[in-house]
Formats: sequence, structure tokens, C-alpha cells
Amino acid sequence: MKTNNKTKPHQDKEVVFIKNAHLHNLRNIDVSIPKNKLTIITGVSGSGKSTLAFDTLYAEGQRRYIESLSSYARQFLGKLEKPQVDDIKGLAPAIAIQQKVISGNPRSTVGTSTEIYDYLRLLFSRVGKTYSPKSGQEVKKDEVSDVIDYVLSLPEGGKYILSTPITIVDKDFKTFLNTLKGQGYVRLEVGGNIATIEDLESFGFIPESHTKINLIIERFSVEHNEEFLQRLADSVQIAFYEGKGSCFIKNIDNQEIKTFSNAFELDGIKFMEPTIHFFSFNNPYGACPTCEGYGKILGIDEDLVIPNKNLSVYEDTVVAWKGEKMSEWKNEFIKKASKLNFPIHKPYFELTDKQKEILWQGTGENLFPSLNNFFKMVEENTYKIQYRVMLSRYRGKTICPECRGKRLRPETNYVKINDYSINDWIDLPIDQLHSKIKNLKFNEYQQKIAKRLLFEINSRIEFLLDVGLGYLTLNRASNTLSGGESQRINLATSLGSSLVGSIYILDEPSIGLHGRDTDRLITVLEKLRDLGNTVVVVEHDEDIMKAADYLIDIGPKAGSLGGDVVFSGTYSEMMQTHTLTAEYLNGEKKIEIPKTRRKTKEFIEITGARENNLKNITVKLPLHCLTVITGVSGSGKSTLMKNILTPALQRKLGIKGDKPGNFSELKGNWNEIKHLELIDQNPIGKSSRSNPATYVKAYDDIRDLFSKQNLSKLNHLKPKHFSFNVEGGRCETCLGEGFITVEMQFMADIELECETCHGKRFKQDILEIKYEGKNIADVLEMTIDEAISFFKEHKQDKIANKLQSLQDVGLGYLQLGQSSDTLSGGEAQRIKLASFLVKGNSSENTLFIFDEPSTGLHFDDINKLLKSFNALIEKGHSVMVIEHHPDIIKCADYLVDIGPDAGINGGNVIFHGTPEEIIKCKESFTGQFLKVKFNE
Repeated sequence: MKTNNKTKPHQDKEVVFIKNAHLHNLRNIDVSIPKNKLTIITGVSGSGKSTLAFDTLYAEGQRRYIESLSSYARQFLGKLEKPQVDDIKGLAPAIAIQQKVISGNPRSTVGTSTEIYDYLRLLFSRVGKTYSPKSGQEVKKDEVSDVIDYVLSLPEGGKYILSTPITIVDKDFKTFLNTLKGQGYVRLEVGGNIATIEDLESFGFIPESHTKINLIIERFSVEHNEEFLQRLADSVQIAFYEGKGSCFIKNIDNQEIKTFSNAFELDGIKFMEPTIHFFSFNNPYGACPTCEGYGKILGIDEDLVIPNKNLSVYEDTVVAWKGEKMSEWKNEFIKKASKLNFPIHKPYFELTDKQKEILWQGTGENLFPSLNNFFKMVEENTYKIQYRVMLSRYRGKTICPECRGKRLRPETNYVKINDYSINDWIDLPIDQLHSKIKNLKFNEYQQKIAKRLLFEINSRIEFLLDVGLGYLTLNRASNTLSGGESQRINLATSLGSSLVGSIYILDEPSIGLHGRDTDRLITVLEKLRDLGNTVVVVEHDEDIMKAADYLIDIGPKAGSLGGDVVFSGTYSEMMQTHTLTAEYLNGEKKIEIPKTRRKTKEFIEITGARENNLKNITVKLPLHCLTVITGVSGSGKSTLMKNILTPALQRKLGIKGDKPGNFSELKGNWNEIKHLELIDQNPIGKSSRSNPATYVKAYDDIRDLFSKQNLSKLNHLKPKHFSFNVEGGRCETCLGEGFITVEMQFMADIELECETCHGKRFKQDILEIKYEGKNIADVLEMTIDEAISFFKEHKQDKIANKLQSLQDVGLGYLQLGQSSDTLSGGEAQRIKLASFLVKGNSSENTLFIFDEPSTGLHFDDINKLLKSFNALIEKGHSVMVIEHHPDIIKCADYLVDIGPDAGINGGNVIFHGTPEEIIKCKESFTGQFLKVKFNE
């Protein structure tokens, strides 16, 4: 057990020893991390955990890797700054897996990022068989060996003719015959009769246009010896060439003909041969020609044409068919609907796929009043302005009608393995795909080819299942994943690569994971360790801490009050100490369960929610209290709150937002809400110039304060001169960034400190202006805690009060000028919360929707967060939270549990009520998981 900032240096080769780390707030600490063990680094938010793990350990690993490259390679990479650490002994190659969405590229999918799709493409191109959509028969291409095998099956001595069909290339048949004779050919078969070319010339024969002409390549008597077969193989090769892929073997005695073709065709259809590129939507050879592999196009948007899917065709569900003139299409459709057994009184969402196809596609007749024919008519009349306006009203991003969002050209459906095409698999949840692939049956030859590919596919799928992502599909776009899902995909991919002897550094992999799935995650981390890797995890989760081989607690508090190693050792040793983390783990400190739950009669009700996996559910969400939406990862929580409730309310409030997902009606007291704030983990600003001080509007007052100093007045300096965003006072070398970005060939750009301002961002004459001994750069480098003390001490309460809300949500350790792109998702979320607390005195009811605000929070920080929630509710606002953390769930006034499981096995309301009631619900995984908190 260690409780000082210097742990005793280890000479043992079994540890990674970090000596005198002093980057950011780290206080010259020495740390030993055991090799081939699972080590957890914990501590309050801002204590220095990420600085130690990523900015010191990982950064030094990267730097040493680049130093190991040749001088030629290094010239393209530039020089990486050495982290502020004296030495790191025993360092292995380091791999960081962080909470970042894998890719913003719309072409990137779960399948491509995990490499499962790449192996599937290879499997279908090597083992898949092409079947004709007409006859259902396999499409085969005959090779020379197939012809030889057939001849070998014939009895010796049998007499046969090898011929091939030809077309007359010259208008003059005589010239054509002369050309064939010059090539050494002797006979032709014309209309079933064999004649020599000389005889045809002497008779002056002119064939009719429909006459079939075959070129006789060879007449032969079957022999089963090497010399004969070699000669015949050469003749077959010539026959395929002259006949453009076709040849015939004709029995002279009974006139039976066997046809061979090396063209990939059947039933009059020429098929594309399957290759690995044929199944790639990133390659023009395989991508759907309509959407070019994106799966979506700009077309007629079903949700705009039919916004209310609870109505029937008779009740005007098709808004495009409203109005005196356009209703003729609706009336005509209703007249013809009875003949097609189409239910005109059935709500649109209850129609079968076949019935929807009748409404949209019609019956194949050009004049049938289908929606496609209607919009075709509109497009033909776009020279009239009213039709152009109508068309623009119903256009939007919609699923590609050609590939139905599968991204591949339709011909890929003809290639199958065990009656499955690759398109049948990519939209299946991964857990279902796993069972399909496990049950594939192959012949011996196919098994030899598929064995290695199936091993790679199955192992990667199993790793995804292990990290609780069985509800995802391979076709899911990477940019729609949460940070936690992206991180766990990266973790599964790392396991799939089976690297050994490396250091894996993970940043809170439990984010977005329900307590039920934490055991699976622990198993994965242990697998990574057992392969022979050192696994270092920055984490707050109690169960993961219990599973650790070694714990390092950084603290005691955040920012300038942190940066020490307050403990290092095993979990059982930690429980005997009195660090802040230990006090929460051993029960000395705890987040108290509220003695009473708020009750309210006001609520919002969503009926008929059926977007993604939601099963047409109705949900009541109380206002003016803390409402928590729970459920396992992938159960449908975010779909309900972010895809349906938020955009539906935005439309009611006249706020521009995304299109709501499918639901029936928004009922209840929604009109009481005057403002809506969705506080998720997106960055607080798109620019690196955004920072906490600008976000809570404190920087405006700070600039104003500096402009009022005497030296500022003498130099005629205004508040704008103290901004690094505009010309005037900023350093013009780096344009106020504090660093210069050097663009690198083939590598990520490198940022170097500006040599003019040395990272201060301002001109020298601006830095000379001071307030109570501090210039503007000094103030921006202060932590929020330091800034509050400084401004309160000098009676600048207006500035201090604006910063106070940042301290209240546990962000006192952040620097005022810290760039927004260095903040974690949880920190960005809490800055947004703080900005609303600053202006939260408004009496108008605001609905706050939080998406996992516990991200990156220590137990002590969650206590502060709950106080902030209660402060909002006391001011008359409403708070709804999507959350997995048991300490937040147990403090809720009202719970809605979605499930019971993920993906297609979720999407139902399992429970609604208080935390005391959910622990009695046997169907709820959340209830089972929460029991521990009520038994403490």
C-alpha cells in the first residue's frame, strides 16, 4: 500500500516503471505498473488519470516507436515531443483504445471496421455459387478440363466431331470462306450438313441469314492416352476462342450433341463472375449503381409523403393526395384497391410489405395510381412551378430503392452459400448471424477453402458478443455508434488481431454498458491480459475495480489538488485505506437514496413508438421530477428519447431539428414545456477555440475587465483586443491558436508550440497589461477553482458567479482556456449543464434530456451531478436521463425500463414506477442489478 506521491522504484523486469511524471497536474510521481496484469487507474475526474495513462505512458510508447524507424521514414513523421517524464523503464509497444466514434465516413460500417465483412466477401467470392433467378439452376462456366473429363467418360473408339459456332464477319461469303481456308480449316457444318470449304466455294453457296454455321475443329476417335488428350485440349482451346466461348461434341453415330460454354451465363442471362471486389460497396464493380454504395439517395421520402402512419389511405395518410386535383389519384386508387384485396381502411403502419408495395409500386401498369407513378407525373410537369414546389416538399434522404439500403448491386443476390446471399446476412443482428454461420454445411472441397475464413469470422463475432454488441448489424454505419460502442468494437478488433507483448490502454470501456454486461467486459479484458498483454484501464466502475489485479488511485482531488498517487496495490488492500475512492467502495461515504420520491400529475405521453426496434409502445414520462430511462445497451432507450421525443417536441415548440422517428401521437402536458435542451456528449464547440470560459459567457466579462485597466485605456485597447479569435491583440503568427500545425505526408498533422508567442496566444503588448498581477494568458491558464478564488478575492463576483456553476458540476479542475477538443464527452456534457445552470433562473419550464451524464464521473462527482439535477428541478424544470449507473438510477423519482434485452429482443416497456418497485420486477435486468444498492 502506498499513500505518497513517490512509489518505490522497482528494478524488477516484471513492471513498467514511470519515473518522475510531471505533465499537467502530475506532481513528479513515480508509478510501477505490473506487466501482463489488469491494472485500473482510478480517481476523481481531473485528478490526472488520463494524463498518466494517455499523455505520458501511451505518448512515450508512440514516440519510441517513431524513434525506432529509419531516418528516411522519420523525415515524413516529424519529431514528437517527449512527455514530461524523466524515464519509463520496461515499456512495450502501446495501443490506445479511446472513447471516440470510429469514423465519420458514411461508407464505414461495423462490418468493415471489425474486418468481418472483408472475410465474408472473401468467403462468398471463393465458395459462393451463382444461381439463375429464372430457373434457380447453378450458373457454371465450362473449362477445357470439363470437356476433357467428358471425353474421358466416353467409350474408346467412339467417333466424334468437335465444332464451334461462328458468325460471318465479311459481307462476302466467298471472302469469308477464303479467310477460314487460309487459317487452315477444312470443313464447315452448314444447317446440319458437313461440307468442305472447297466444295462450298466451287458450288458458289450463299447461306441464308438464319442458317446456323459451325466450324469443324477436329474429327476424332476417342483414345485414353496422354498424347491424344493433349492434342484434344489444344483443339478445345481453339474451339472456345473461335466460338467466343462455345463448342460442341457431336456423336457421329447417333447425332447426340453435348454443348460446352466458358461464358458465365444461363437462361439467356449473362452473369457477373463473383470476385472479392464484386461484394465490395467501396468498389465500382460491386457498389449499387443507383446509390454508389451509400445505401441512401436523395429521393421521395416516405416519411414526408406519409407523415402520420396511424391513418389509412381512406383517411388521407398520403398527404400528397390531398386537395381537389390530387385527390383524384386517391379516389382512383380506392376504386382499384378492391380488385387487389388492398385494405383501404387499415392504418399504414399495419400494412404488410406486399400491401405497401402495391401502394408505392402498383401492378406494373403505367397508368395504375401508385405513388411512384404519381411522382413520375409530378417530375414530368416540373416546368410548372407548383409541381416543382410539390416535388421539393417530398424530397429527402431515403433508402435506395435499387438495393434497399444493402449498398451492393442487385446481382450479388444471385451468389449464395447454403441458400443465403451476403445481403441476407448484413442486416441480421450479430448474435443471429453467429448461429447462421455456425450451421453452414460444406462439401470437403469447400470446407478446405472456408475453414480459415470461418475461423476468422467466428472469432471476431464471438469477441463482439463478449463485449455485449450482439444487437448490432454488420451494415450499421460507424458514425451512428456511441463512443462506448466504438470503443468496445475497437477492443473486439484488438482481440481479433491476437497481438501479444503489448500495452493496451483503455479509456472507460464500461461507458454505455448496462451492469448486466459488465461481467462480459471483464472477461474480454482478462482474455486480452491472458494472451500476454499488459492492460491498463482508466475506469470508475466498481465491478471492474474488483476484478483488477492492481489498482492505482490518483488524487486526492482534482486539478491542482490532485496529481498524486494516493494508493497503489490490490483491491483488498485499498479497502483498508481512507482515500476518497476507498471511502465510497467500503461504504464510509455513499450516495444516499432519497427519503421521498417526487410525485407529479403532469406528464408527456408518447403513443405508438415503433422506430428501429421499439415495438409500438406507449410511454408516460412525468415532468418536474427526475425521470430515468434504463435498459440494457441496445434496448431502445436512445431511440425513444433522442430519435422520437426530442425531435417531436422540437417540432411542437417550433425549433428546427431532425425528423422524428415513427410514432403515433404526442399527448399529455407537453404544452407546459417552453424550452428543450438535449445535453449529450457531443463537443461544446466545433472549433478548438471554444473553451469553458467562452461557453458560460465568463470570458466576455474577463475581456471587459482587462480593457478597463489604465494601461489599456492609454493604449486605446478595447475588449476585442483581449480575444484570440479576432485580429488586434492575438498573435498573428499562430492566429491565436498558440501552436502551429505542420501538415505531414501520410500521417496525422503535428502541432508545434508557436515560436513567437510561446503558446500564450497574444501579442507581447497585450500580455503586458495586468490585473492584480495576472495578464490575460495567466487568467486563461488558471483552473476554474483558482479563478473563482482569484475573482472573489478581488470583488469580481459577476465573473466568479458565472464560473461557479462549472465548479458545482465537478469541473473545477479544468483550465478556463482549455480547448474544447481536449474535453471528454462527459466533461462536454457537464459544461453544457453548467451553462444552463447559469441562465437557469428563468421561470419558464425547460425540459433537460441527458444522455449518460455519468460518463467519466467518480462517485464523488456523481454526488455533485445529482445536486445539480435537483437544483434544476427545484427551479421548476424537468430532468430526464438515459442512464446505466446504479447510483443515479436509485435516486430517480420515476423509472422507465426498456427491454428486456437488446436489438429485436428489446423495444418493450418492461417496467415504469419507482426504484423500490423495480427491484421486485423479475423481468427487469435493471431491477436485478439495482437490488445490491438497496441492500447496502
